Amino acid sequence: MSDLLQYFQSRKQEMVDFLTALVNYETPTRDKESVDKLGAFMEAQFHATGASSVTRFPVEGAGDILLAKWNEDAPGKPLMFLIHIDTVWPLGTLAQRPARIDEEGRLFGPGAIDMKGGITVALWSIRGLFERGELPQRPVWVLMTTDEEIGSIYSKPIIKEMAAQAALTMVMEPATIDEALKTMRKGVSTYRVDITGLPSHAGNAPEKGINSIIEMAQQTMKLNGLNDLKNGTSVSVTMVNGGTATNVIPEHTTFFVDVRTTTVRAWEAINAQITGLTPFVPGAKLEVTQINGHQPMERNELMQKTYAQCKAIGEKYGVTTYEDSSGGGSDGNTVASLGVPVLDGLGPQGDGLHALHEHVVLNSLPRRATLLAGMIKDWQA
Repeated sequence: MSDLLQYFQSRKQEMVDFLTALVNYETPTRDKESVDKLGAFMEAQFHATGASSVTRFPVEGAGDILLAKWNEDAPGKPLMFLIHIDTVWPLGTLAQRPARIDEEGRLFGPGAIDMKGGITVALWSIRGLFERGELPQRPVWVLMTTDEEIGSIYSKPIIKEMAAQAALTMVMEPATIDEALKTMRKGVSTYRVDITGLPSHAGNAPEKGINSIIEMAQQTMKLNGLNDLKNGTSVSVTMVNGGTATNVIPEHTTFFVDVRTTTVRAWEAINAQITGLTPFVPGAKLEVTQINGHQPMERNELMQKTYAQCKAIGEKYGVTTYEDSSGGGSDGNTVASLGVPVLDGLGPQGDGLHALHEHVVLNSLPRRATLLAGMIKDWQA
């Protein structure tokens, strides 16, 4: 066992206490007052661990975004932690499911793994080096966002601006249930398709109507034909709403499409096909809107090189690392789209994101803190 790992093992209970404190802040994205309370706590923690500055980015529709910097005048590109403090859980959830630790050493609670566990190990990796006098003379940043659970609609421009300057962005989303990093994430897009036809009486004059549901049916079959599951592309019609009465040819129908791809090339190709849809039924009108979109985080040459350095650093300090993939997106997709180094899933081991059994495996906290501290010390840009 390395000296650094032994150190973080000795601080495990303090990390557990810190994680518990974070879970006891309820932070639903849209409740600005609640999220800002945790933001104030985090700002104090940044200063207490030696941050040289903390910049606030005011946000009206969510909590304020913070950028904390250590050694900001030191040479070289910064290493940047990317964390989010918002959760999907509404106020009052804690009263129903308070934080608890079971006999297997798992901490359960709303937001525990997504991502208050990741916040814990990120901050403690800096704190450990600061307290040991081992924080190297290189810039280290923590970008704390507050809207990840609603698609980072406010923070995405800031994420891009800061990540473009970094030698490495470390996304503190949770590791897999097997404690693996995520070196590939599928691209994710959601589309809304609005169809307008012409209403008519279904019994007296059906021929005078333009049936939006018939148009929808043909479009959904065309979209279904775009699936290429063996190569990681899925195109799924997930919600449909149309019609007003059983005896009326429907004028309006709306449906939604979920797209996932493993490559940028496939993501762009599917996007072009969906936004280029044309009507089948004469007289029908189509309007396609992309609601959100994250390009894939590909396991390309840059990702493989980045992960290999992380794995080597882990081995140096007695931490074995693994890699895996995810079908869901994160802010890691946004960073990867810039063509800069990024690693995702650096948070602790756990399970149950957005679910009632959400939990963190507490024994993974020292391992993850050690890996991150080692990366701060040894990362070569």
